[in-house]
Amino acid sequence: MASSWSLIKRSRTLIHHKKKLAFLGIGSAPTFSSSSSSPFMKRPCAASAPYINNHFRFLRRFESTKAEAAQLELQHYVTDDDDNNQKRVPCYRVLDDNGMPMKYSNYVQISKEMAVKMYSDMVTLQTMDSIFYEVQRQGRISFYLTSMGEEAVNIASAAALSFDDVILPQYREPGVLLWRGFTLQQFVDQLFGNTSDLGKGRQMPIHYGSNKHNYFTVSSPIATQLPQAVGAAYSLKIDGKSACAVTYCGDGGTSEGDFHAGLNFAAVMDAPVIFICRNNGWAISTPVEEQFRSDGVVVKGQAYGIWSIRVDGNDALAVYSAVHTAREIAIKEKRPVLIEALTYRVGHHSTSDDSTKYRPIDEIEYWKMERNPVNRFKRWVERNGWWSDHNESELRSSVRKQLMQAIQVAEKAQKPPLSDLFNDVYDRLPSNLEEQERILREIVKKHPEDYPSDVPL
Repeated sequence: MASSWSLIKRSRTLIHHKKKLAFLGIGSAPTFSSSSSSPFMKRPCAASAPYINNHFRFLRRFESTKAEAAQLELQHYVTDDDDNNQKRVPCYRVLDDNGMPMKYSNYVQISKEMAVKMYSDMVTLQTMDSIFYEVQRQGRISFYLTSMGEEAVNIASAAALSFDDVILPQYREPGVLLWRGFTLQQFVDQLFGNTSDLGKGRQMPIHYGSNKHNYFTVSSPIATQLPQAVGAAYSLKIDGKSACAVTYCGDGGTSEGDFHAGLNFAAVMDAPVIFICRNNGWAISTPVEEQFRSDGVVVKGQAYGIWSIRVDGNDALAVYSAVHTAREIAIKEKRPVLIEALTYRVGHHSTSDDSTKYRPIDEIEYWKMERNPVNRFKRWVERNGWWSDHNESELRSSVRKQLMQAIQVAEKAQKPPLSDLFNDVYDRLPSNLEEQERILREIVKKHPEDYPSDVPL
């Protein structure tokens, strides 16, 4: 009797969920098409003639086309030796590559003020990446990692959330922190590790964090934030908070055990958490076809009983609508949601990587120029009469000026004292750490030429 009641309850819940997803055009089974007037390709190398590589025995690419009667048509590319011939999960999309709303597309409306702020922050993030990358190349900071090509996933997802929502990032989501009010000076101070850095110089560059902005500090180990986010979400649920936890990862993170543990944990506990996977095609130098044989990441969420959606990650309106709807589900239904955002990592993995060693330059340029998410959203904002060339020039000039000034201030600021290596962990420093600090000070005094002179002792 109990099992029958549980089955009825789940059926009703599933029907309710399908009504929600139908708003985004994902409510019914996908149809298929042999042609596409406005395709979204996961990556062009297997879909466009110039990029076809006959040496790949197993390549799968998928794309969604225009919406027809609240359904998304789907076309996928496979090699001749693909024997699965299974239907692909459709990709939710609002704007075509020219920034034009697609026919019959449904999306959450945004105001002029929201659209302008979203675009302005996307440009700011783009400019930050350009300048900070060059600063690292000049040897002024030790490391940097860009979000080039993934600006829409960053800013649009942040815009759809509440400031009460808890963010557990991977490391390619500085735009979320930017949207929440983290200043350009704070970003620069963290990169230079000076006394104004909230982390007191203990973290490597780009490991941002801010309690004020509900943004957990970035940590390098892949996917560890996923089960942690579930715990945070369950805590919010127990406390009756009208908020959720939101965590990000890349496609490579789905190969980690913590991804699977986190999803199963969330599903079983009905935790209000949103998993946003930036499927950008590359886990450093490992392409997606060497990561998994499944239909991307979205099906992994479904396998764990989590409501999941695939979205065009280069379409800011689609990302915003998907995250906005996912948040409603997480808050009202008290359950997890997985969003797979199909995008492309235009930049190198980090300043320690040269991606031209494992992917063609023309592929990178194609996504940088033809599929640029910033340009696509700009065209839509311009067509609404909300943006002009004058606005563009003023914004880019202002952001660049602010960043250059912030860098000058950060470089002149003092470094944190050596004692900060040992404090803020224990209420009273244990004897073993006292001994380590004493030995370190003795070594620095004995060999001062081997240690930075700008770190106060």
